[in-house]
Amino acid sequence: MNRTTPPGAPAPIAARLAAFAADCRDGVPGPVTADATGRVLDFLGNCLAALGPHTGENPETAPHQAASRTARRAGGRPEATVIGSGDRLPADRAALVNGTLAHALDFDDTHLPSVLHPTAAVLPAALAVAEARAADGPSLIAALAAGGEICVRLGMASYDPALRNSVFFERGLHATSICGTVGAAVAAAVLLELPAPRIADAIGIACSMGAGVIEANRTGGSVKRVHCGWAAHCGITAAQLAAEGVTGPPTVIEGRFGFLTALLGDRWHPGPLTAGLDAMHDAAHWEYPRTVYKPYPSNHFTHPGIDCALALRARGLDPRTVSTAELGVAAAPRRTIGEPREEKHRPRSPYHAKFSGPYTVAAALLADENAGLGLHLADFTPAAFGDPRRRALAERVEVVPDALCDEEFPHAFSAVLRIATLDGRRWEHRVSGSRGGPAAPLTLDELETKYRLGATPFLGPDRTTLLAATVRALPAEGRGAARRLLAALRPPA
Repeated sequence: MNRTTPPGAPAPIAARLAAFAADCRDGVPGPVTADATGRVLDFLGNCLAALGPHTGENPETAPHQAASRTARRAGGRPEATVIGSGDRLPADRAALVNGTLAHALDFDDTHLPSVLHPTAAVLPAALAVAEARAADGPSLIAALAAGGEICVRLGMASYDPALRNSVFFERGLHATSICGTVGAAVAAAVLLELPAPRIADAIGIACSMGAGVIEANRTGGSVKRVHCGWAAHCGITAAQLAAEGVTGPPTVIEGRFGFLTALLGDRWHPGPLTAGLDAMHDAAHWEYPRTVYKPYPSNHFTHPGIDCALALRARGLDPRTVSTAELGVAAAPRRTIGEPREEKHRPRSPYHAKFSGPYTVAAALLADENAGLGLHLADFTPAAFGDPRRRALAERVEVVPDALCDEEFPHAFSAVLRIATLDGRRWEHRVSGSRGGPAAPLTLDELETKYRLGATPFLGPDRTTLLAATVRALPAEGRGAARRLLAALRPPA
């Protein structure tokens, strides 16, 4: 019970979330442990892919490199490892760099209907604090699970059935960085072994720190990639402040001037925040494991269109014969991947290309059929999006609203692709849920393929295999598990 709660009154939401997180230290259900372990592997593959040779990034301007230079200049105690460099920095600064790296390729997992990326914000904080404290593997897994769960539940509270969208998203707010800050604070507080009241304080402090706007999704700019790193950095800071005695408002979540009302007005719902919290020993009540993996390194709204294009290609469509193409999506994704039209037809950077419906459809129609899972990093280099064939095909793709997709969004990302060819034929394919989601989950082999495609160019095949084995052993690893894991990520000699 929170210290300010009158006898007999229901506990504030922050106190209930904190009690759940504290209980996670006693263990989480087996399926949740298995899921969180897989998310560590996916996270590391994404980070290493961002360090590989096919990102199309200028190392001098890449946000994760800028974050690394900024963090190194600040100095401080060497507590936690920067992935891929071997540098050791204070935990909060290492988390800043690693979270930025995790979101660098827009390859990280997405939760629906909250439409946020939980793992890239929460896991960098958990890894950094776990390394600094020589925590064991089960503690790291429990911290990730607790922080990820609270992150996505906060996002779910913003879903408005009338809008069929997240109110965060409708207002141009990046739920990943806002809710991710709170989730990161929870993960850090669990690893710092704070009692439930102090975890509630960490939540209350973090609610004053999360921020992020998503205009970059529409018109470019690299700042969005820093959002996950900033969330992880702020989350650790919030937990450290709570450990030192700073307190948060008891009603920070639901209060008149609390987190949700301040950001969302009256358009939020308390139910998803606390549903089933008293029965979390049953994996069926967990939301975090429902988070969707990404098979393609682009904004998740582009994925159903990619799926449609790959399906039509498999049915025999010759991309050289395309006369016109119409990509139908829900209204909210259309604003991200279809507008402004001129920007989406001619992307100006690798990251910009990842948010273009016309470009990603063209790339999928022209992709190497033997390349990974359909589209991969090489499809988002300057050479790829500057290819005259892809540019010409992208110019023929119009992104339009589709009523059925509106009904399905955001519980699923769906699309319909209609193509007319020069011989007068009409081609159409519709998907009601993108690959990697509940309707078409990636197999274990496909997840392994994604991880290996990302990690091998940086680590080489043998170390990639060793790292995967180290991750799988995490649930049984003793003290220093995070240190041993991150040691396996140091750059080749």
